[in-house]
Parts: sequence; C-alpha cells; structure tokens
Amino acid sequence: MRSNSEADRAVEKYADTVRRVCFMHLKNYSDVEDVFQEVFLKYILHEEPFESDAHEKAWLIRVTINSCKDIFKSFFRRKVCSLEDIETEPFYIQEENQDLLDAVLKLPDNYKNVIYLFYYEGYTAVEIARILNRRENTIYTWLSRAKAKLKEELGGEHYNG
Repeated sequence: MRSNSEADRAVEKYADTVRRVCFMHLKNYSDVEDVFQEVFLKYILHEEPFESDAHEKAWLIRVTINSCKDIFKSFFRRKVCSLEDIETEPFYIQEENQDLLDAVLKLPDNYKNVIYLFYYEGYTAVEIARILNRRENTIYTWLSRAKAKLKEELGGEHYNG
C-alpha cells in the first residue's frame, strides 16, 4: 500500500488528467467523480513500483479507461435510465472549445482515446500503442480516421483546426 504522501502527490499531479479522461467517456460529473475515487484507490493499493513518472501516468490512464468501461458494463448502467439528459458541464470545459469537444465526444471510444492522448496529453503514437495495448500502425490508422471524422463534423474542407 502506498503512503499518504505518495497518494497526495499523485492526486495533485494527475487529478486533471484522470478527470478529463473520465469525462471523455462518461459525460456525467457524478460518474466522473466516482471513477476518479476508484482510480486513486486502486493507485493506493497498487504496490508495484513504477519505472518513471511517464509509466505512472500511463498506468493511471489505462486504469481510468478500464474503470470507465466497467461503468458501462454494470447492471445498473444498462438497466436504469439516468438523468444524463440534464446537461451540466464541469467548470473546466471552456465555451470556445465546445464545438470541438462535442465532435470529439461523438467519436467511437477508440478514436476518442487516441485523439485525447495525442492532442491533449501529448503522447506519441508509439506511447499510445503501449498504453492501449495496440499496434503502432493501428494507432496511426485510428488517428487518421478520427481526424477525418472531426474535419467532416466541424466544417469539411473549410475547417482549419
């Protein structure tokens, strides 16, 4: 089990990343907070040392993605109608990026993950391949297809983003 100081340092350093990954998948503030707590609980209980800060961050992202997927698999999520129709946006979503965020959120999960990790977290395709346990060429293909979908959604030929 990790010490309180290790846990505090990890939360301070990676809280925004974990929340953003959660929001990309869940789009619901309550679920984001639930997964956030679960991810850092798993971090505290994870006893193996990390090779580096990059390895630690990649581990947290992988655990976050898997925890978000688990939410969707749960009986409650599949059988109960939630209040997701009421749109509340967390404070960290900026209005000028709303069209782009909406377009990214509409992407299939595999495209959404690579776009987020590449553009928002600054990982290379090689690093993303390791994080997602996929081949490097698969990541390049997903990035290309995701960018094409975003270009189409955000204005086709005339979009400069």
